[in-house]
Amino acid sequence: MITTAECIKRYGTPNEGGTYLVLIDLPYPMVYDGKPVNKMRCHKLVKQNFLDVFNELLSVYTYPEIVRLGIDKFGGCFNYRKMRGGSEFSRHSWGIAIDLDPQRNQLQETNKTARFARPEYAKMIDIFYKHGFVSLGREKNFDWMHFEVKD
Repeated sequence: MITTAECIKRYGTPNEGGTYLVLIDLPYPMVYDGKPVNKMRCHKLVKQNFLDVFNELLSVYTYPEIVRLGIDKFGGCFNYRKMRGGSEFSRHSWGIAIDLDPQRNQLQETNKTARFARPEYAKMIDIFYKHGFVSLGREKNFDWMHFEVKD
């Protein structure tokens, strides 16, 4: 997993204005707090990685299946802040991480209760890995909602 020092070297110093962000059109609608999300801000260097993930998810699962599984539940990408309980910047501060279906994949959940730990989500997680991301759930068995660039 990428360190904060490596993030700064590769992606620059995070800032509240997100001057390094681009807006991407999502290939399928997502939902945040009951409202549709059709665009997402992310770091310009991982724009294509995210688009490749979303496009492959759509081709592997189909949109109705994405909705049924809650993969369309958007929990955020860019959020300028420190890590919960820490002093370093969250990977969300660069727009190089995304949270999905946070209601059913709570921060402290393990593979015993997190939705994304179930077998029907293995392909989703593999798709993220294929396109340069890691899953904190798979790597550390907590925060199953969170996917971030690996380098």
